[in-house]
Amino acid sequence: MIFATHEMSTVRRTVGDRTLEAGQARVQTISQVYDTDVEDLWEAVTTAERIARWFLPVSGDLAEGGKYAIEGNASGTITSCDRPRGFAATWEFNGQVSWIEVRLTAEPDGRSRFELEHVAHVDDEFWDQYGPGATGIGWDLSLLGLGMHLKEPGSAIDPRESEAWTLSAEGKAYLRTLADAWAEAAIAHGQDATEARAAADRSYAFYTGG
Repeated sequence: MIFATHEMSTVRRTVGDRTLEAGQARVQTISQVYDTDVEDLWEAVTTAERIARWFLPVSGDLAEGGKYAIEGNASGTITSCDRPRGFAATWEFNGQVSWIEVRLTAEPDGRSRFELEHVAHVDDEFWDQYGPGATGIGWDLSLLGLGMHLKEPGSAIDPRESEAWTLSAEGKAYLRTLADAWAEAAIAHGQDATEARAAADRSYAFYTGG
């Protein structure tokens, strides 16, 4: 999928830390510029009908203070909403609560940037084992789906076809590149390079089944 390779090269990824009342948290940020205006991008990431076309079906009240549920994935509460600049929400998955913030900005050339920040308490053992790729690869795949949707708004991603592609030789090569990219983000933040790349190997193995 040449489109995937091209999109991957335009993504920005950073890793950081933040001190919250409950303690130290990990911060992962991922962003990409899309060939559409901010209003269209806002509609693509906030309306249930369009979210289902590039991510997963979502239900609930998609407004500030509303609760949402993503089919087979996370649920939470929308804590702020500022159309068309962005929104924030809790991200509740597998018994744990983290936080996401989505920011949309217009680029000088008429395109728009999507930026997602994910803040989570991650214990050191899990982080040392898998690094930022554990969640980062999943966000990368979501941004890929969003990009495909924006190029063909009438189309819809088939989860079964997407899963089959990620297990193909081409898909595995793409996931390998994503894992390595998150390792480089961790290294830029100060993590030991050998440890970061070993964690990337384990994240890659998790997503590809070994």
